[in-house]
Amino acid sequence: MTEPSNKAIVQAIFAALAEGDRRPFADAMTDDFSWTITGQGPWAGTWRGRAAVQSGLMAPLFAQFADTYRSRATRIVCEGDTVVVECRGSVATHAGPRYDNQYCYVIEMQGGKMLALTEYMDTALAEAVLSPPA
Repeated sequence: MTEPSNKAIVQAIFAALAEGDRRPFADAMTDDFSWTITGQGPWAGTWRGRAAVQSGLMAPLFAQFADTYRSRATRIVCEGDTVVVECRGSVATHAGPRYDNQYCYVIEMQGGKMLALTEYMDTALAEAVLSPPA
């Protein structure tokens, strides 16, 4: 039996995210996973290490959501260990406004896991709708 391709792994992750299941995404992070959000403002930055990503980025983000976050991939392109995902997230916030953003993720894979992710999104929307991470 052969290992699933990087594209198939990411497709499965986003199939789960489309249903509101974040576990496959979290399980696919290496221990030294890093997440970079490009742009300006309080949401731009780099979190290094799986624990830092989960506590410094994901926890403050998901604490603001009033219901289940879903992200649907609209396109996935893979070349070797690099997978590019265009997707759309959708969720209501506790504060009231919806946080429906569009993203482009560039994911570097290693051994069937995500080693690094660079995120391109509408940071102005994030700043307008979300409280900044601590």
